[in-house]
Amino acid sequence: MSRIGKKNIPVPAGVTVTLDGQTVTVKGPKGQLSWTIVEEIELKQDGAELSLTPRNDTTRAKAMWGLSRTLVSNMVQGVTEGFEQSLELVGVGYRAALKGTALSMQLGFSHDVDIPAPDGVTFAVPKQTEVKIAGIDKQLVGETAAKIRRLRPPEPYKGKGVRYAGEKVRRKEGKKK
Repeated sequence: MSRIGKKNIPVPAGVTVTLDGQTVTVKGPKGQLSWTIVEEIELKQDGAELSLTPRNDTTRAKAMWGLSRTLVSNMVQGVTEGFEQSLELVGVGYRAALKGTALSMQLGFSHDVDIPAPDGVTFAVPKQTEVKIAGIDKQLVGETAAKIRRLRPPEPYKGKGVRYAGEKVRRKEGKKK
């Protein structure tokens, strides 16, 4: 039995959930998201709550039960509050700026790195060394943050690079004389 799958998903006021076969559509103040649930899982709406149950007792159904519940819960949270990921730029001369909706960063290369904002994602640069990525789709926000971090991951000797806010970089000792 899935501990996560057993929990009901509360639907806040102002959010409408539409079930069309296995496709669930969540519409809220920040936007609309839809996703198709696998055939092994059944989704029911009871007033202001959603509940998921497996249709059979197979291993795949048990595995998809908790996953499906989490994905639908993230959709509900995304259209009400949204998601945000913060990145820090650490290093001399490392800085970020906005060019329209695109993000332009200087990361120690001979050229600036420009990243266009995907649909549903917005960039904000409160400080030159801080980038905030926001959107309603948790997966897309996290993937965009990971792509930016992959451009210059933190290196272990000086700690320079792009890192998640609050990320601890394991430092190595340099050469001995």
